[in-house]
Amino acid sequence: MATTPTTVAKVPRAVVESLRDETIGGAILLVAAALALIWANSPWSAEYFTLANTEVGPEALHLNLSLSTWAADGLLAVFFFVAGLELKYEFVRGSLRQFSTAIVPVAAALGGMIIPAALFFTINLTSDIGQTSGWGIPMATDIAFALAVLAVAGRRLPVQVRIFLLTLAVVDDLGAITVIALFYTEAVQAVPLLIAAVLLGVYAYLQKKRVRAWYIYIPLALVIWDMVHRSGVHATVAGVALGLLTRAKLDPGEEEAPAERLQHRVHPISAGFCVPLFAFFAAGISLAGINPVQALTEPLGLGIIVGLVVGKPIGVMGGAFLVTRFKNVNIPDILHWRDILAVGIVAGVGFTVSLLIAELAFEGDHILLTDAKLAILVASVVSALLASIALIRRGRHHDAVSS
Repeated sequence: MATTPTTVAKVPRAVVESLRDETIGGAILLVAAALALIWANSPWSAEYFTLANTEVGPEALHLNLSLSTWAADGLLAVFFFVAGLELKYEFVRGSLRQFSTAIVPVAAALGGMIIPAALFFTINLTSDIGQTSGWGIPMATDIAFALAVLAVAGRRLPVQVRIFLLTLAVVDDLGAITVIALFYTEAVQAVPLLIAAVLLGVYAYLQKKRVRAWYIYIPLALVIWDMVHRSGVHATVAGVALGLLTRAKLDPGEEEAPAERLQHRVHPISAGFCVPLFAFFAAGISLAGINPVQALTEPLGLGIIVGLVVGKPIGVMGGAFLVTRFKNVNIPDILHWRDILAVGIVAGVGFTVSLLIAELAFEGDHILLTDAKLAILVASVVSALLASIALIRRGRHHDAVSS
């Protein structure tokens, strides 16, 4: 049968819609990381690292960056823009709108950042070969991977579990980007940062005035990104700042606010291209000459694994438990503390942002960076497997209760 224009038009739309599914996005991310790991340890590994270090971009603007740097600084800014949009929506119209419903997952997120970092720091501080500078690595939760695990293994769980995990992960990412800006920025250039701040104010003003001209916003966003990049602050901060400044409140007669509309349009690009490409360049670690057992049992690797696999669930549970000691603060009635524990285990999947922080913490030290990346991969896989078991068991429990 001949292909009609209608059929052709439906194919891209179907692809775009599939990329809004966390399961598909997580699968693409996993394939990209696996492909990089295989290629980096194959007879053609030299070609992989040559590709990763290939510089492109206008030298006159000081943007002749390697492809791996473009992925970390440029493509992840899109990912954090989507995270900022999600967080803004949650603050204005979603689960973070009311203090009583927001405080528990927010406290869980804070606990899930503090405890892993503390465990990592303690393990590395008490060793002569410890690397305390990597304390931020186990703080992060990968939204895409975590929601993908939940979508596959937690289909029978109440929707409140997904809302809890999404809120926790978005707050977690905001915390991670704050840590990057404050602690993993070596030197700040004041003038570019000031220009970026002024331009962000212009963006906020245009949003307030309901300006919808994309041909104004796109160049403005690119200049803001460039100024943040020039300032020395990690360029992904520009993404989350733009997301948080985007209007999420509905006007009378408006079906979608700009934050919703942009999140709906940009999320497939982030999930299907930006994050997988970052994973492709970040996860490609060569194990040649590396003793995996030694790398995973030395303080750096052990701190990352303990932080993500053990520290995350303890921190999430501890943060949620402490805040519920206050009057009128409780977890949703339909949820059990074992559901919160399962969410805490899922939060140990710290792939994307953990890799980013590792690259910032150990930039220029190939051996430490390789050890850190290997530990992140192992910890994320272990957390995903343990979370799948916990989520499936909780799903059976909720099925039995509702039947």
